[in-house]
Amino acid sequence: MASPRLFTLLLPVLSGALVLLPLMASGSEPLFPSMRTDLDAKDQKRVAMVTRPTVDFSKPEQFETMSAGASTNRADVNGDAFSHFSANITFAEEETFKLGNALFTKLWVSSPSSTQASDGLGPLFNARACQSCHLKDGRGHPPEGSADATSIFLRLGRPARTDEERRQVAEHERLNFPDATYGEQLQDLAVPGLKSEGRMQIAYQDIPVTLSGGEVVTLRKPSYSVSDLAYGPLESDVTLSPRVAPPMIGMGLIQAIHEADILARADPDDRDGDGISGKPSLVRDHRSGELKLGRFGFKAQNASVRDQSSSAFAGDMGISTPDNPFDHGDCTAAEKDCLVMPTGVQARLGPVEAPDPVLGLVTFYSENLAVPARRNISDKTVLKGKALFYASGCSACHAPKFVTRRDAGNKAQAFQLIWPYSDFLLHDMGEGLADGQQVGVADGQEWRTQPLWGIGLTKAVNGHTFFLHDGRARNLTEAILWHGGEAEKARNAFAAMPKDDRAAVLTFLESL
Repeated sequence: MASPRLFTLLLPVLSGALVLLPLMASGSEPLFPSMRTDLDAKDQKRVAMVTRPTVDFSKPEQFETMSAGASTNRADVNGDAFSHFSANITFAEEETFKLGNALFTKLWVSSPSSTQASDGLGPLFNARACQSCHLKDGRGHPPEGSADATSIFLRLGRPARTDEERRQVAEHERLNFPDATYGEQLQDLAVPGLKSEGRMQIAYQDIPVTLSGGEVVTLRKPSYSVSDLAYGPLESDVTLSPRVAPPMIGMGLIQAIHEADILARADPDDRDGDGISGKPSLVRDHRSGELKLGRFGFKAQNASVRDQSSSAFAGDMGISTPDNPFDHGDCTAAEKDCLVMPTGVQARLGPVEAPDPVLGLVTFYSENLAVPARRNISDKTVLKGKALFYASGCSACHAPKFVTRRDAGNKAQAFQLIWPYSDFLLHDMGEGLADGQQVGVADGQEWRTQPLWGIGLTKAVNGHTFFLHDGRARNLTEAILWHGGEAEKARNAFAAMPKDDRAAVLTFLESL
């Protein structure tokens, strides 16, 4: 695998062509260190040893039960399995977590209101609370047999049109460009006295897939459109990218993975010829403007939990924060009725609707939602499924384990052996999963590898088994069969397995 010093990214330049740009901040200075800066030589050797891929599938690996190291939640499995705080935070931090939880579940209301600390919703929005989308801190779903689309929305974006816009994308000043009328996100709800922007429409086409042994699985291919547009048409080159709310667990630990360990798995030019060309995402920190390694969101468009949280406050609920201070949320200049609506800014509380410490408390809560412990790791079928998972090449992208950095911002996340089953890189997933929307360095077929920890508890927590970025897959089998592009070889290996082997792989995934 190529040295991190040689990593390159495909980025658009002013001409619209693609060039190879080294990961350099300026001149010959590397943007990120090529080796971990938080470990001495002895610790570096220990980390290399413990994160080495296993070759022995006859028994569980040491510490495999503890998916999130010392922060793992070992409580009994029930509907609250994703809502516990990290097991190793301090007593004082438990109070901070609970305050953050109260804000995460709080219902915001429109302005003006007698509850001045809770008004400022919208004016256009998708949800009234963080918990509305991330029900029980878990996974969202598409509307099934009802009009409920609370935990899925449409991201709107168009490509660069001019040399100046291409420069902004190439220099990471913009991820893409919003629709001139409807902004970055379709808002299907509005405060009283204002029309919502429109309604998401989903149509499914059945696609039969025959597996080894003759079993037929029917995939459903979605197509997306918008009805009842209230403020005129969308621009012709705007793409619709559906996003379901992802699970919230383990985010602080993901944030604590050292950049060098993620970059060590990147191979954007596929120099080793294995067909896997994971690409790192470069994004700007919302407050400092510094270039960071993106690791959150379906397109790795955010570098930190705080950036992910402030984006959700603004886009999903129309709530301004110190990091995103526009009080009318995603309203555009074309939506004049929206811009004259009252906001929730209170002079005595500060210049935004959710002043500090609101964003900080929600960020801390999001950073410390614990990952549940693994289950049944000694079961023979689980071990067989794990071996097949590795042999099929799934672990090439769904990297099993990392050791977090010693100098993590919170001691609870420092130097922990964790098992997220993701490399947090961007991969081409093929035309079947493509949304056609560029987001920073991610093109319309590229997605961040999603962590698999906790995936087997989706049914217990959220009462469904809808997977992938838009919930099209109704179970894990369908989710695997949708994999294409760099993952097509692994997908085909699964499809060619005898039925009992496929069942073993699913049993392994359900143990995560």
